[in-house]
Amino acid sequence: MLKKIFTFFIAGLALYACSSATEGGDVNSDNFDREQLLSNLANNIIVPAFNDFSSKINSLQTAATTFTTTPSQENLTALRSSWLNAYKTWQHVAMFEIGKAEELQFVNFINIYPLTVQDVENNISSGTYDLNSANNHDAQGFAALDYLIYGVADTDAAILAKYTTDANADNYKAYITDVVAKMQEVTTAINNDWNGSYKNSFITASGNTASSSLNKLVNDFIFYYEKRLRANKVGIPAGIFSTNSQPLPEKVEAFYNQNVSKELAFEAYKAVKNVFQGKAYNTSSTGESFKTYLVSLNRNDIVTSIENQLATAETKLNSLNNNFYSQVNTNNALMTETYDELQKLVVLFKVDMLQAFDISVDYVDADGD
Repeated sequence: MLKKIFTFFIAGLALYACSSATEGGDVNSDNFDREQLLSNLANNIIVPAFNDFSSKINSLQTAATTFTTTPSQENLTALRSSWLNAYKTWQHVAMFEIGKAEELQFVNFINIYPLTVQDVENNISSGTYDLNSANNHDAQGFAALDYLIYGVADTDAAILAKYTTDANADNYKAYITDVVAKMQEVTTAINNDWNGSYKNSFITASGNTASSSLNKLVNDFIFYYEKRLRANKVGIPAGIFSTNSQPLPEKVEAFYNQNVSKELAFEAYKAVKNVFQGKAYNTSSTGESFKTYLVSLNRNDIVTSIENQLATAETKLNSLNNNFYSQVNTNNALMTETYDELQKLVVLFKVDMLQAFDISVDYVDADGD
């Protein structure tokens, strides 16, 4: 899925907020202090979230080392706990594919799913692989760990045997080590960038051009919501995008530990809501945000519509089974209904909000919505 194709305009794209300002200069004609908004996002949401994610990845690395050194039920349980804690925190940083994260294309090393199990097993069997290769994007990250600690065998005893008595036990352990090391490497680079000079550069790039921080971040926000939350977590497993609307439950996030699928989706939803409202990471304080920007433009109507629809979508998400695989197989109508409510927010974000901000879409939309 291509994320950034700038200056992509086709007939009818005006519906998605064409803007003379983004074409012709960095003057922000509405006089809203975008720098204050960017400062709140950076200092109170993005940097704290990346700091926490980096800490959780470090804890995951420690747990992985302990498990691969001494494979036991206790250490497997601890590794699973660290995996889930980091996975939930990932949902709060995944939308910020800007700066070093965009340069490194960090999602490719952290959370591409569904996993290609055959690639993982081939890598383990050969003992030779390059996790930097695009061919291995679907063979690493949280999805690979999901398989390695939940799905590599049918029971915990059999899983532990993969890391103790199996002929490839050393290679299985090495693969966990290498996958986590790659996640840690990429995360550390991004976190260091935000805690270095990039944060100030991000805040001060407050104009209204395609390359200015707010324009890029708003697009990242909508892309994340539209593609990675609405489509990947709900729409694709529900069969919204498949031939003859055929459900694809095997494409749920965390397929091998399916009981956390709703938990992960709900964390992603909270991340979207918090950014829209300017709510600081893991606290109740709020600051300048997309919401306050709309209020300053006298577009309380858009704010009301978005917040009402956020509440409706949240209710639908909460109505789903904790296990999305089970939900699709037992009552997929609830999944498609949830998708429909999530879809209504795409129009509010991508049309109404973008037009109010005078920002253009900077990515290709190829799924017909």
